[in-house]
Amino acid sequence: MSLAALDNIDDALDATRSLLWPFDLGRWARLALIVFFIGGSGGGGANFAQFGGNTGTGPSGTPGAPGDPGQLPSLSEIVSSISPTEWAIIAAIGLTILVLVLTLGFVGSVMEFVFVESLSRERVSIREYWSDHWRRGARLFGFRLVIGALTLAAFLGLFWVGFGAAIFGEATFSLGTIGLAVLGMVFVGFVVSLVDGFTTQFVVPVMMSESRGVLGAWRRFWPTLTGEWKEYVVYVLIQFVLTLVAGIAVGLLVFVAALVIAIPLVILGVIGGVLLAAIPVAGWVVIAAAAVLFGLGMLVISLFAAVPVQTYLRYYALLVLGDTNEAFDLVAERRRAIRGGSPAE
Repeated sequence: MSLAALDNIDDALDATRSLLWPFDLGRWARLALIVFFIGGSGGGGANFAQFGGNTGTGPSGTPGAPGDPGQLPSLSEIVSSISPTEWAIIAAIGLTILVLVLTLGFVGSVMEFVFVESLSRERVSIREYWSDHWRRGARLFGFRLVIGALTLAAFLGLFWVGFGAAIFGEATFSLGTIGLAVLGMVFVGFVVSLVDGFTTQFVVPVMMSESRGVLGAWRRFWPTLTGEWKEYVVYVLIQFVLTLVAGIAVGLLVFVAALVIAIPLVILGVIGGVLLAAIPVAGWVVIAAAAVLFGLGMLVISLFAAVPVQTYLRYYALLVLGDTNEAFDLVAERRRAIRGGSPAE
């Protein structure tokens, strides 16, 4: 008996081709905007290992005091050296970033439903589908916030176990403890990635098909996931390979496009450099314009290149979901058109 996760590799390609070809600039542009918001986000953390303990020595070889030039300042000294005005600026910048991140997170959550609706209906309409699904998007956003908060708490706890006590001078570094903490972080990251991925790719369609919240849709989807676990294990493996291959292909395409659009813009930048000697303001304007045009061009090219990739991957997930449980099938008509029969066939 064949697996739907294998059979739908080609079917997803047919569905993608049907939606995107013949090329329609308006449709591609709307999908590119959707992809911009659902494309994911990244983050980073501070490297606290740079702050030394109390074992440093001064130039004479004697234990150094906190103020010795040969020893890095402690965390408390750095904090106390920041003035109230600087704290206010830091707080304002942090609040602005937080509001921006939350806004993008909310819009991205709603756009998940807009994307699935567009693939299901084979008609892309952001405004119409937004009004239909913004409440579901808000529930998904809340779920993601909770998962994010729990993940952050787990990472902070594991970081403290592995590094915290040593950083603050309460213990020495232990390779065994650090190794366990890092393994714990990897495990937490893997589990969270699975939960987030399955929520986006499978629970969102269940929310749409049965008008449920996130937890209710998870409870509804869980028997299908556990009952057809082989399908979803194979799906995860294939989706990983497809994503990797598609990422390499898109990267090469974007690199070639960057070389093409860079040629005229480099010439424009050289002209700006020449103008700097005679008319500095005009020269900087020309250089800035060249840089902005290059950035915008790369963004547009990257988004348009990602449209068929994201469309294919989401169609693949929807087809697998519909094959494992017909009650959740949002692309039944496209499936029939591809296979020339009923969804079960």
